Order: sequence, then C-alpha cells, then structure tokens
Amino acid sequence: MILRAANPGDAKATGAILSAFVEATDWMPKLHSRNEDIGFCRTMIERGWMRVAEDETGVTGFIARKDSEVNALYVATEAQGRGIGSALIHEAQGNCARLTLWTFQDNLGARRFYAQHGFFEIARSDGQTTDEKLPDVQLEWQRQV
Repeated sequence: MILRAANPGDAKATGAILSAFVEATDWMPKLHSRNEDIGFCRTMIERGWMRVAEDETGVTGFIARKDSEVNALYVATEAQGRGIGSALIHEAQGNCARLTLWTFQDNLGARRFYAQHGFFEIARSDGQTTDEKLPDVQLEWQRQV
C-alpha cells in the first residue's frame, strides 16, 4: 500500500467509496447521487485536500483534510480491517499538531476508530445545520509533547 496525493483521475474511485458507505448505512439518508459524490470528491481533490491509499487493486481509501480539519476519511468496504484508515490518519497526525473533525453520533464504528487513535469529544450538535440533519459529535486529537 502507498499513500499519495490524489489526482483528478481518482475522483471516480473515491466517489464510489463514499457512495458505497452511504448505500450500506441504513441510518444515513441518501441525499446525493453517485455522480454528485464523484463531483464532491473531485472538488476536494482540486482544492488539494485529498490523499489516497492505493494498492495493486487501485484506490482503497482516502482522507480529505484542510489544514487541521479532517473533512472525510473513508475506506472501501472490501479493504477494511487492513490498516488503511490507520495509515491515513497516522500520516495526518504526523503532519499536524492538532486535528479536528465531525462525525455522526450514530457512526459508532468511526467513533471507536477515532478514540483508538487518540481523539476525544469536544462538542455535540443536533445536526440541524448539516445536510443530513443527523446529530453529530466533534472530535479532536492533539500531539503529546
């Protein structure tokens, strides 16, 4: 597996990973088409926010980060459990002294993952300001000195 900066050709694969998560998650409203997810990923790539994990099968996961704010971290369903998400978050932690992100309160798998990587809760919201209208939680990680 290698981690690298995403390029415009990765928009289709990263959009598909995002869409697959939404499709497989019964509590997540389906608000966007696959083409819209690809466009969303293309925008993050164009802004220089995205890094991907890639192996011999292709792109297996991605992280999108603007400075210290993690906007997205997804791993393809068939690639989960192989350390891809950990590699992506460890790389971000190596490049920042502090990271913050929002995740849905119902996303217990993500919350466990982030807790295992040193993140802690700093805020909650009822989700009414998000497209999904789902309660969410803000998490933070700080490098220990």
